[in-house]
Amino acid sequence: MSDAFTLAATALLLTVATALLRCWKGPGRVDRIMAAQLAGTGMVGITVALGAARRDPAMLDAALTASLLAAVLVSAFVRANPFAGRRPERTGNPESAERSL
Repeated sequence: MSDAFTLAATALLLTVATALLRCWKGPGRVDRIMAAQLAGTGMVGITVALGAARRDPAMLDAALTASLLAAVLVSAFVRANPFAGRRPERTGNPESAERSL
């Protein structure tokens, strides 16, 4: 059974490596933060799989801590984003935009 968990951890490691590549080369800020979130989630998955394979409860505690830190990371990105909560400006004639509503 531990071989299956180790195989799952290896597959997740490949996913994390791909996500880190996207973090480095990403075309935009949102793409990079989503890749960082994927990498964090993958690392939590790896920690859980290795903790189950080794029957180590400390690894599960580390996974819980990492998942909480990942949530804080995303909320910090949203607060630091200068475009958060702004509506895109309309171009063109404002009267024609009101008629279309």
